[in-house]
Amino acid sequence: MKVVAKFGTESAGLIDKPDPVAKGQFAVVKIHSAPMCTEYKSFKNEGTGDHFGHEAAGEVVEMAQEGTVKVGDRVVVMPHYPCGKCYLCLAGEYAHCQNDHKPPNIPEQTGVTATYAQYILKQDWQLVPILEEVSYHHAGMACCGLGSTFNAMRLMNVNALDTVLITGMGPIGLGGVINAVYQGAHVIAVESHPYRAALAKKLGAAEVVNPEDEDVLNQILDLTDGRGVDKGVECSAAPAAVQLLIDASRPKGHISLIGGIREVAIKSWGVLINHGLTLHGTRHYRLTDTPAMMRMITQVKDQLDTFVTHTFPMRQIQDAWALQCTHNCGKVVLEPWE
Repeated sequence: MKVVAKFGTESAGLIDKPDPVAKGQFAVVKIHSAPMCTEYKSFKNEGTGDHFGHEAAGEVVEMAQEGTVKVGDRVVVMPHYPCGKCYLCLAGEYAHCQNDHKPPNIPEQTGVTATYAQYILKQDWQLVPILEEVSYHHAGMACCGLGSTFNAMRLMNVNALDTVLITGMGPIGLGGVINAVYQGAHVIAVESHPYRAALAKKLGAAEVVNPEDEDVLNQILDLTDGRGVDKGVECSAAPAAVQLLIDASRPKGHISLIGGIREVAIKSWGVLINHGLTLHGTRHYRLTDTPAMMRMITQVKDQLDTFVTHTFPMRQIQDAWALQCTHNCGKVVLEPWE
């Protein structure tokens, strides 16, 4: 099979690897849609690699035993390689499994767990059937494109009475706009990049503010009549964004952190404490929420067509990564067989 590889700084292409073989619970999925996430950040750096991607939708082509899916099923390939046995996995919270990506939860064959490839091995219970009316590209958004922010909306109980502030209009934040608008919320987006700010508006954000403006906090407070936002979602990985969310939230507000910030120095602990704010660490959604996710996808097809701004044959990985580096895009998708 063909697999994406990085050969050095700004150099990428395809290499050949052996096709995977089904064994036990691990099924072989032929990947038809590989949404791209943050892997592009390594494109301009030194180093090599051939294990990229964690989102996919495709077709089950081989099973070693009867399982939760069958050959021929169109499926979304859920991320992670959890154990499926711990209390978190049994509750559907497999994204938080403490044994994630540890033996024996990963296949014995090497090089078959990345999604920038033509095939992947995955435990059958992590393959979610795709509704007949949903395309592969739309179904693939049930991973990172919509997944983390879908979970954030659930944790914070976002509804039509809420104003939601979302920081960072990369693909995760743009997916957050879709999720919040779907819940009926009024969305304020925070983004400095012109392309992404414009795309957020197209997806339904009522206002977009520039975090580089000195009065950005006052702008947000003015948009909420001085009350502050009800809910906030951090998708930028910028430490200043956490501070902005705290300062812009109303008392007893909720904030979900998704952006993967390594370190942040919070200046206003008093606000966080005195306002009784609730912070949520957010990753993927519960497996039990998957039917709700798939139903939503059937109802936001127009927004998803706007959200997915570019598709590339996988052989054009270098062009796809170069585009992502410019940020002049929304969600980008690779087609492994084109």
